[in-house]
Amino acid sequence: MNNLFEEVKEIIRKYAFDKALVDKAEENSKIILDLRINSARIVDIVLDIEEKYDIEIDDKSLEKIISVKDTMNIISEITKLKK
Repeated sequence: MNNLFEEVKEIIRKYAFDKALVDKAEENSKIILDLRINSARIVDIVLDIEEKYDIEIDDKSLEKIISVKDTMNIISEITKLKK
């Protein structure tokens, strides 16, 4: 899971105004509130995740993405279902 955490942080980092916030992020860090990512960038983050992991995140799952851990959980759930 730690590798996934670093991979998700790296994707988020591309869209962060303050990269240092992402560097210090923890699993429970909220993407918009704690990392100060513009809410419009969430779509870009999801598109990058879908491409990297060859998955599709539906609207219902998209609404659940609040923290880094939420993102990791969704990736894990979808990749398990694909197997």
